Amino acid sequence: MTHAIAPILFILVWSTGFVVARAVAPEADPNLFLTARFLCAAAVLALLARRAGVAWPWLRDLPRHLLAGGLLHGLYLGAGYWAVAQGLPAAIMALAGALQPPATAVLAQLFFGERPSPRSWLGMALGLGGVALAVAPGLARAGAEPVPVSAILAALVSVAGITAGTLFQKTSLARCDLRGAGAVQLLGGALVVAALALILGESHWSGSAVLWLNLGYAALALSVGGATLLVWMVRRGEAAAVTALLFLAPPLAAVQAYLFFGQALSGAQWAGFGVALAGVFLAGRR
Repeated sequence: MTHAIAPILFILVWSTGFVVARAVAPEADPNLFLTARFLCAAAVLALLARRAGVAWPWLRDLPRHLLAGGLLHGLYLGAGYWAVAQGLPAAIMALAGALQPPATAVLAQLFFGERPSPRSWLGMALGLGGVALAVAPGLARAGAEPVPVSAILAALVSVAGITAGTLFQKTSLARCDLRGAGAVQLLGGALVVAALALILGESHWSGSAVLWLNLGYAALALSVGGATLLVWMVRRGEAAAVTALLFLAPPLAAVQAYLFFGQALSGAQWAGFGVALAGVFLAGRR
């Protein structure tokens, strides 16, 4: 039952990250917000690990856990937020993020011997097409405006970060309990975004109720819940099949934008959701 519920719960939670990012944008600078989010989440997981009496990562493994978290959490979100702040349309960022599952599949085949079936590759192609349909309106608007090269490079760095950070979870780091490993990896993510906040001179923090509520949700639901579910599933399954779930994040985010912000949904976007769903179904089958 857990294996059946985990993917559904993960993608429902993970997709809300787009809504959170939009809600906090006027309230706090992005990397400052991410630093607070990761530190709060790390503290929660550390407390859970201590109460459960689980073993912490060995001292010799700490640098690799910090690196994995710096990639999975810090570089992925830090570079992604910066790219959008530099003028990269969210639609292009979402489309760039859809490159992550096929990139993971290729690298997992090279380093871990995981061989996705032709059906899985077809599913990933459908997933990528579904994302393109879902973000089509944003892509059309973005086509009329020049996009800084630096923002595009940052988006690719973001994709590389989550891809590498995800694959790290398939290594010997998987021997450590999720709670202890998660706390250390979130600390690694916090170090990366804190450095970015210092370099970029970020200081805006409104302290509003909206900000604190979103910080609590992001720390508990996204970083403790969503990220832990992602690592748990990657440890127990094929990395490509697990990350294929991310194809559903942009379409679900479009639905959430419709529900929470009143943004219209076109027929192409609904079709994109259906195509992406079919792609995820195929990608997850052998």
